[in-house]
Amino acid sequence: MQRRSFGKTDFEVSLLGFGGAPVGFLETEQREVAELLNNLLDQGVNLIDTAAGYDGSEEMIGKTIGQRRDEYILVSKCGRAMDGVAGEAWSGEVIENTLDRALKRLQTDHLDVMLLHSCELEVLQRGEAVGALVKAREAGKIRHLGYAGDNEAAAYAATLDDVAVIETSISICDQANVAAVLAPCQENNVGTIAKRSIANAAWKDVSEQRGMYVNYAATYSQRLATMAITPEDLGYAADAWPEIALRFTLSQPGLSCAIVGTTKASHVATNLAAAAKGPLPEDEIAALREAFQRAETAAGETWLGQT
Repeated sequence: MQRRSFGKTDFEVSLLGFGGAPVGFLETEQREVAELLNNLLDQGVNLIDTAAGYDGSEEMIGKTIGQRRDEYILVSKCGRAMDGVAGEAWSGEVIENTLDRALKRLQTDHLDVMLLHSCELEVLQRGEAVGALVKAREAGKIRHLGYAGDNEAAAYAATLDDVAVIETSISICDQANVAAVLAPCQENNVGTIAKRSIANAAWKDVSEQRGMYVNYAATYSQRLATMAITPEDLGYAADAWPEIALRFTLSQPGLSCAIVGTTKASHVATNLAAAAKGPLPEDEIAALREAFQRAETAAGETWLGQT
């Protein structure tokens, strides 16, 4: 699989990464997670993304591919007190304790990247949370630090000297961060990860969504309906949204990697095949950008990145 520079880190990252939220939130069986993750690693995917708040995800990853630790870049997220970690959100205490627990769960002695998980701009500006991750980096517990979030906070985080990676929402239904966040990341040589890269499958009927994703995908579903554009309008078959969505995200300038969360090994081949086709043609990208802008104007509101 093609790899791209990961900003100021010393890594080369695969175009596609694995998003670990669904296997946790949808309570996927460990056997299925093992098949999924080992298949991805075998196919050259080398970024695994998870978080303290993704129920069971860190443990699943550690148990299933901990023995292959040198084959992937490991990213997790922290900041809020949860699951037995007490203390004030974004405090040094909570961040240190969450990180130590993540190392045990993920069966490793270090994380390649630890991200602050969608804190507000004011938290970043106070400095304690960033400082706690700098301390962890100096102690060898993490190699790089960064921020996962959107809009003004993500744009600000990209200007901080210690921030090496930004994870932000970019998709056919979430385009604000293309200019607002990817641009300052490029200016400051910050590695970038697109989350929600296939817009939570916004084209699916709500009856096809599972668990928390029934509500999680609602905003994107409404946006896509308002955009009033179809795969056929772009010259594709009606069922081509997954390919179009992924290739759109991967086409954005300055993007290092797009993470896709799935619980099914059968989806891996589909995603890899789509990524292998490369960026969408410029006219198709323009059509999707214009549809988003028209719909945003018609809605009478600014469609900010979805945290």
